[in-house]
Amino acid sequence: MTPFAYAKARDVRDALALHTAHPGARFIAGGTNLLDLMKENLTRPSTLIDISNLPLTDVEAEADGGLRIGALVSNADLAYHPLIERRYPLLAQAILAGASPQLRNMASTGGNLLQRTRCYYFYDAGVPCNKRRPGSGCPAKDGLNRIHAILGASDQCIAVHPSDMCVALAALEAKVQVAGNRGERCIDFADFHRLPGDRPDLDNTLADDELITAVTLPARGFAEHFAYLKVRDRASYAFALVSVAAALDLDVDGRILEARIALGGVAHKPWRDPEAERSLRGATCDEEAFGRAAEALLRGARGHAHNHFKIELARRAIVRALSQAAAAEGNV
Repeated sequence: MTPFAYAKARDVRDALALHTAHPGARFIAGGTNLLDLMKENLTRPSTLIDISNLPLTDVEAEADGGLRIGALVSNADLAYHPLIERRYPLLAQAILAGASPQLRNMASTGGNLLQRTRCYYFYDAGVPCNKRRPGSGCPAKDGLNRIHAILGASDQCIAVHPSDMCVALAALEAKVQVAGNRGERCIDFADFHRLPGDRPDLDNTLADDELITAVTLPARGFAEHFAYLKVRDRASYAFALVSVAAALDLDVDGRILEARIALGGVAHKPWRDPEAERSLRGATCDEEAFGRAAEALLRGARGHAHNHFKIELARRAIVRALSQAAAAEGNV
């Protein structure tokens, strides 16, 4: 690990000032991903700016009926928070499906959004990787790519985003609140993470000097008809091969008024397709309708040497998650 300096920020303004004063600095909260990257010499910050004491640890109801989640709320505290369990149980399920209890105790809400890929080649400093050094190549395309992307990939990168929490936040249409030297701004969750394109080294649209301060949720939490389904190689701590966050709003006759479907483990960002979701409006909750939505959502999916199976796996997972959401099995 490369030597680094350390500074502890008092508040958001102080954190931003310290970042400006120390070129090459990185913010650190729980450090559950950043420290791994540092140990493997994949990132070498000149200074770690500790933001763990910033006043960003509250979960608060907002006047418009939504919820504001401080960036430093731990994953464990968020999953078991009464407001999340009651109003946004899809988010609670997704968080508890991810990582291990020890990691959830340390990982922060803001840090979860900033996780980097778990691609084998990205974590191996001895091989080329366009995410680490643009233009060096992507050995995953012709190598071990069982866990890699089937949607939204490019010739430069086929890595996937690893978060479970982010899949639920995408389905719930959260917003990301950030602060920087140029002021504050709000980013729609759909616009926060990037597809790789020709700049796979850029995971998101956060500026280098910006800090996530909160994640906000709209009033609608789909608390009655929801499901988070995670398919992985083992039931214990493992990243998703495919995950599905499904949320439905049904009328009194059981027809679909609105549907939300987000996929994890299949792309460089949580994957949604509003057109596929709109195709379910007015439909009855049956396997045929859910199958059509799955086909629409997976339109353009492309497998590689070792992960063609993920296309059919994703199709079946979508149908199953929607069926569970329709039956309100998540409430059991």
